[in-house]
Amino acid sequence: MKTHLAIDFGGTRSRAALFDDELRLLRRAETPSKVEEGMGPGLKRLIDLGKSVIEPGAKPASIGIAAPGPLDAEAGVIIRARTLPGWSDVPLAKTISGAFDNAPTFLQNDANLGALAEYHLGAGRGADPLIYLTISTGLGGGAVIDGQLFSGWRSHAIEPGHMRFSLPDGSHRRWEELVSGTALGDWARHRLRTSESASSLRALPHVDGGAVGAAALAGDALALEVTAQAGRWLGLGLVNLLHLFNPAALVIGGSASKLGDLLLDPARAIIRAHILHDDFYYEGLIRPAAFAEDQCLLGAALHAKLQLGGASGSRRGLLSD
Repeated sequence: MKTHLAIDFGGTRSRAALFDDELRLLRRAETPSKVEEGMGPGLKRLIDLGKSVIEPGAKPASIGIAAPGPLDAEAGVIIRARTLPGWSDVPLAKTISGAFDNAPTFLQNDANLGALAEYHLGAGRGADPLIYLTISTGLGGGAVIDGQLFSGWRSHAIEPGHMRFSLPDGSHRRWEELVSGTALGDWARHRLRTSESASSLRALPHVDGGAVGAAALAGDALALEVTAQAGRWLGLGLVNLLHLFNPAALVIGGSASKLGDLLLDPARAIIRAHILHDDFYYEGLIRPAAFAEDQCLLGAALHAKLQLGGASGSRRGLLSD
């Protein structure tokens, strides 16, 4: 049976999955990335993770890797990613391929692969243009335009998390510093230091985005304020993207998307207040990803299968398989 291995390498967690040739999930595993331990241990951890979902001695027909950018997809190299401190000029595709008997291996930006999966098989199926955002440790994005994955001149598009915004104190911050899981933790720790508001978060030894999200879902007032603040910044960035691309669908995935309307209702309110014209926005435009946190795994397997078959990742390429 022909199989396709997918690896999703993130700043916090890494996942691996094995799919059959119809892209049905066979096995899945995940582990903390522990990128702070350096490239050597990190690469070994990724290889071990991939091998944990494959039968001993088996060789996948292809391997797809999702990783944060910027990266050189053609060369299979991570150039530099803010969510992977110290990981610069890493030949990830070649290293992973070598560990799996030189199986054909294809690296692509994680959010681009999320966009590919959601366009072909998920919440944005057939919606053109489609914008996809993944909100987790950082904030990434991808776009499908005219049925094609849009990657820009040097394949570095799209990096919405690095859009800059001016704060009331005059500082300039990247969008992912205002909206991501990392941002939720930063906002909450600042609020805990500078206020006396009661919060269940005060009892925790460390407050990160996951803790803030769990507290918000449990009704913690401070966590809800922080989530709403991040949601308003999310909305402001989305206004910019809607004006730039006028997408037919905007799909949101990643771990922070579990907050649902706690994050999205403040964003929708900002959009309605600032959108140029009703043609840029309609109820239902913003959609939760269909594949929860596994859209990048599915996208990686889909991309590898298409590349193996010589397809470009277009709708035509998928349907002709």
